[in-house]
Amino acid sequence: MATFEEITVRLPDGYLAYARYWPVAAPRGAILYHHGIQSHCGWYEQSAATLADAGYAVLQIDRRGSGRNSQDRGHAESAEQLQGDSRAARDELLRRSRCDAYHLVGVSWGGKLVVATYVDEPGGVMSLSLVTPGLFPKIGVSRPEMAKIGFAMLYEPRRLFDIPLNDPELFTTVPRWQEFFRSDGPTLRQCTASFYLASRRMDKITARLPSAPPVPIHLFVAEDERIIDNEATVDFIRGLDWPHTRITAYKTARHSLEFEGIPSRYFQDLRTFITEHTPLC
Repeated sequence: MATFEEITVRLPDGYLAYARYWPVAAPRGAILYHHGIQSHCGWYEQSAATLADAGYAVLQIDRRGSGRNSQDRGHAESAEQLQGDSRAARDELLRRSRCDAYHLVGVSWGGKLVVATYVDEPGGVMSLSLVTPGLFPKIGVSRPEMAKIGFAMLYEPRRLFDIPLNDPELFTTVPRWQEFFRSDGPTLRQCTASFYLASRRMDKITARLPSAPPVPIHLFVAEDERIIDNEATVDFIRGLDWPHTRITAYKTARHSLEFEGIPSRYFQDLRTFITEHTPLC
C-alpha cells in the first residue's frame, strides 16, 4: 500500500500548512484533495492511499487553522484567502508530481472550496469529484447564532463559535468511527466569525458554477444524509447539463462515505471516474 510524506506548504501570506503528499515514481496524474470544515487530511487516508495505489500523486492539505495546524485555529480572513491557499497547494502538487494538469476532490465543505476554486481558475483541471459536498447544507448555524457572528465581525472577528456538527451519528452509523469522531484530537470544533463570513461569501462564488467551462464532474451522495440537502445538490449538478456528469448514491450511507461499513465500492467509484478522465501525464 502507498505511503505518504508529511510536508508543509507555504501559503501566500507565509502561513506554513501541514500537508500529506503521496508520491508516485511515474504518476499517471495528480490529485488535489480538500477535506471538510471539521475534518483534516488524516480522515481520508484510505481513499488517498487507494488513489496513490492506482498511480496518482495525491496532495492533501490541512486547511489553515485546522487539523494539525495550530496557528490561528479555526480562522480565515476571506473566501479569497482560502481560494489562494488552494492554489498554493495546487502549485506544490504540480511541482512535485511534474504534471501539467490535475483533478480536484472535495469532501463535504471541501466540495464548496473545490467548486469555488474551479470557478475562479478552471485552467488545468481535468475533473471534479464532489463527495457529499456542502453546497446546500441542511444543518448550519442558527439565526440567533448567525446574528452573534455578524455582530462579532464588527468588533471580534476572531471570536470562536461552535461548529454545529458535533453529533458523530450525523457522519456514520458505525460505532467505532463514531467514537473516533468524538475523540480525534485534530478535529476542529470551532471557527471564527471571520471564517463563517468567508464561507458564506464563498456561496456566491459556487453559485457561478453553471457559467464555468464544462468539465467531467462526479457527485457522490449518501442516501441517509443528515447534513446536506441531497435534492438541492442533485438538482444543481443535473442542471449544469455538462457532458460526462455522473451522480452516484449509496444506500443506507450517511455523510462520511469513507467511514460507512465497507467503503470499497466508494473507493472504486472514485478511482474509476478519475481514471476515465486522465490522459497520460
